[in-house]
Amino acid sequence: MQIPWLAAGEPLPDAASAWGPDAPVPGLLAAGGELSVERLLEAYGNAIFPWFSDNQPILWWSPDPRMVLDVARFRLHRSLRKTLEHFRQAAGCELRFDHDFEAVIRACAAAPRAGQSGTWIVPEMVDAYIALHQAGHAHSVETWIDGKMAGGLYCVSIGRAVFGESMFTRRPDASKIALAGLVSFCRHHGMPMIDCQQNTAHLASLGAQEMRRADFVAHVTRARAQPGPAWQFAPVYWAELLSARTSEPT
Repeated sequence: MQIPWLAAGEPLPDAASAWGPDAPVPGLLAAGGELSVERLLEAYGNAIFPWFSDNQPILWWSPDPRMVLDVARFRLHRSLRKTLEHFRQAAGCELRFDHDFEAVIRACAAAPRAGQSGTWIVPEMVDAYIALHQAGHAHSVETWIDGKMAGGLYCVSIGRAVFGESMFTRRPDASKIALAGLVSFCRHHGMPMIDCQQNTAHLASLGAQEMRRADFVAHVTRARAQPGPAWQFAPVYWAELLSARTSEPT
């Protein structure tokens, strides 16, 4: 089996042409090309993302099914609710957007991953997403405690489509606080879904579920055409989660 090799500026193939479940590498779509801002916007706007390691070419993916988090179904476990309530009220605790995007993506690249000896956030990817951030389409969600960044995540946004990328933590639950903040922000602004790309037990425990790629492509097509919000977090957004009367079990 072969996949298309992209020349610079050549359009990406349709997501539906990615390798299927019986292929050697399900979800693989193409290789080559470049990581320019324009290319990344083309990719994400068509439910495609880059993912590769050192000593590999740029690889483009569109898995089927796709793991997504419906923000209305986010599982706020009782223990996390208590953590968020304390965080919201404690002096020195703050959720920030885009305060230091570069520090977040570099921390994500350096974070150890279970079962992995390296990272897919290679220097080329770091540079590309910093450029995408400067263009207004990549954002960091940062958990700050006592003047220090304790954890966070970064994501991509086009219109009202949101694509989660990676998280890191330096203190217990700091990355979960950042994700809960992103969920609150998305709920407040009518952004119904956060792309999670791959199925993991951790994401499933928080309410993420698989979706057919065709349905996900249709969602992205609708959401990318809608005007996106200003990426600023206001403490009132916590009410989207914490005003609910029920929680999941601990």
